[in-house]
Order: sequence, then structure tokens, then C-alpha cells
Amino acid sequence: MRVLVICDDFWHHEDVVSAGLAPLKGREFDFDIISDMTNFDPNVLSNYDVVLLAKGDHISQNNEESWQSGEVQKAFVDYVENGGGLLVVHAGTIPSFKIDPSVLNNLIGCKFDFHPYNSPTTVQPLKPHPIVEDVNTFIETDEHYHIEILATDVDIFLASYSPAQGSPEKYETEPYFNIKEWICTAGYTRTQGKGHICVLTPGHCVEVWLNPEYQKMLTNALHWCSA
Repeated sequence: MRVLVICDDFWHHEDVVSAGLAPLKGREFDFDIISDMTNFDPNVLSNYDVVLLAKGDHISQNNEESWQSGEVQKAFVDYVENGGGLLVVHAGTIPSFKIDPSVLNNLIGCKFDFHPYNSPTTVQPLKPHPIVEDVNTFIETDEHYHIEILATDVDIFLASYSPAQGSPEKYETEPYFNIKEWICTAGYTRTQGKGHICVLTPGHCVEVWLNPEYQKMLTNALHWCSA
């Protein structure tokens, strides 16, 4: 299976994604990684079974300009509607700086809203679904993402939980402590046209990517998106 991996922004570096995909490489997946979108040609999307998007709207970690031009966003929509698979991990949910919500976020079906400081985060399957087949609940330290669901057809199969952080006084003065305990949507699927879309919000820390349960989820998600 040919997979195009688009990753690397100021907050989310390529080395985490590369390390997280390394155990899957060569088994049944052929990963091509793009970390700098300066000269990105959207026509390349059609060469791949699945696009794995793990990048916010920065051209690279050293260039915070937007890569999500109208042409590129339309190319993603066309790719999916013509049968391409789109797997969105963590930073891929961050909306465009120029349009909020962007065309791409409407395609994905959500946009990133907020996260507290890194904390122990429980990731738990909610129901039987092909992407969580044989996947067990696990706990890793991660950025616990809260997302705003935009699509009406999402099939939520995964939830995440993090405990309260800090002292009560911090809730008023420090934004990253301004969430007590949180239960969030962590994974869902939807379709658009002929294409399959999966969103997984865990994945800031490499320990999450390398967790055996998450590795199963990635494998299942790539297969589901390519179906």
C-alpha cells in the first residue's frame, strides 16, 4: 500500500511521525514523507492509496506560512471524493489560519479546539469498529486534544480522558490549566464521495505512536481508509 505522509510544523516535528511509522514500514506499507510543503504539487495525491495528514497549517517547522491554498484544499477534496483514503492524525485537525473552518477541515469533519498541558491520557475504544479491532485501552502522556465536530455523519469509535491538572486557583489565571477533567472524542470515521476518512486525535508524543495498541490502530486505519 502506498501512503503519502504529510507532517512537520512548528509544534509537531517530522521525527515523531517518522519514528512512529518506522515499525510499520516495509511490512505492507510504503511511506513517502513530505515535511516541507513549499513546492507541493497536489497532483501527486492521486498516486497514493492513502494520505496520512499529521501537519498543522505551517509549510514546515521553520516556516509558519500557510500551505493550505485554495488549490491544495480543493485537490484534497477531489482526491477523497474520487476514492482516496485520508487518515488524519493529531495536528492534521488544526484549521487553516486564513479560513476557519477551512475547506480541509470541513472535509476532515472537525477542527482542533484546545489542549491542556501534556498529561496521562487514557485512550479507550467505545464500540466494535474495524479500526479498533483487537485494540485495548491504553494510557500514555500526550496532548489531550479537544476537537469541534463539524460533520453530521461521523461514526465515533474512540474516546480519550485526562484528569484535572493543577490547583483550583490556576483555572482562572493559566489557560492550559483551565480544563478540569476531560472526556473527548478521540477517533471517528466518515465518508465523502467514494473516499474514506479517519481521524485519530492522539499522537503528539512518540510514546503514543509506538504504543502497541496505537500501532494496531494505525494499521487498521490505513486498511480501512484504503478500502
